[in-house]
Amino acid sequence: MNDNSEMPQICDAPSALSKNEVETLTRIRLERFTAFESLDLDLSPGVNVFIGANGTGKTHLLKVAYAACDVTRTEKNLAEKITSVFLPSEHAVGRLVKRQQGSARGAVEVWRGDRKLRASFSNHAIKPSSATIRGYNEWLEKPVESVFIPVKEMLSNAPGFRSLYTQRDIHFEEVYADILDRAYRPALRGPTDQARKRIMASLQKAISGKVKIKNEEFFLRNKRGNLEFTLLAEGMRKLGLLWLLVQNGTLLNGSVLFWDEPEANLNPKVVGVLIDILLQLQRMGVQICIATHDYAILKELDIRMRQGDRARFYALYRDDSNDEIACEVAEEPFQLEHSAISEAFSSLYDRSIEYALGGNG
Repeated sequence: MNDNSEMPQICDAPSALSKNEVETLTRIRLERFTAFESLDLDLSPGVNVFIGANGTGKTHLLKVAYAACDVTRTEKNLAEKITSVFLPSEHAVGRLVKRQQGSARGAVEVWRGDRKLRASFSNHAIKPSSATIRGYNEWLEKPVESVFIPVKEMLSNAPGFRSLYTQRDIHFEEVYADILDRAYRPALRGPTDQARKRIMASLQKAISGKVKIKNEEFFLRNKRGNLEFTLLAEGMRKLGLLWLLVQNGTLLNGSVLFWDEPEANLNPKVVGVLIDILLQLQRMGVQICIATHDYAILKELDIRMRQGDRARFYALYRDDSNDEIACEVAEEPFQLEHSAISEAFSSLYDRSIEYALGGNG
């Protein structure tokens, strides 16, 4: 691939944001990267929801965008960070190029308005330092705070993990160490603004307490004392993590929250509370990107979004004509024609009707 070549656009979406919003992520472009042959999509400054069957690259999109954000606060370049969060075998960045015969180059681009950060590398590349990086210095001029919440909850496994990860070569994607770094941050100085107070109050009601940290261990503190996180349901730990990120100022205006399958191990009754909080964060100026398989997530967003809320929904699917991953985009969750979630629930509904009719026959 010529390093200056244009990437074909698959996913049509509204144009880029106005100048007063350019510091949010505005665009992701991929070519021959992991499962993608070519993908080009625009992002909403508010809530971005990625759906699709397993293997269509939802988590990969979140990781690429997160890596681009995190390099503004680390000493790594984009290829190094991508290698750390994807963890290919032997840390060979070339293994992230879409598999094919012969030589090929893969590339990722992430945009914030006019700022563009690009990394490209050969499928024969071993070290991330061999990648071609463009736009790095300009990208670093404006740091962006970000956080990636992985599917697996980490707070209950926290004691000793960071020191082990720092001193030993253990096979954990860097997102797990990163999320603990964010969770351990002390609270911001000064008074808490009203928007954050409202969100923290909602979360405290949902988890029936506040989160405390002692000797790298997390506790839920309420009227009955301190309950260690290892004894909490995993869904409650995730809400506790969100409380910490709001309380310590990680999630503020201009930050980006990436969350992979927020519904995992979460009681369906709490999904509405979670969506209400995500929408409140969006109104605070937090850009949100989530990947989900859950119908309740889509429905709660559909019900709870109000005028002025900004959201965009993406359906990733395999195109029958070429078996490549393509993307459909809509401003409302149930406008998508290629929604794996809607297809599954429609099938379940139809089969339930057939079963009921058969039973009555």
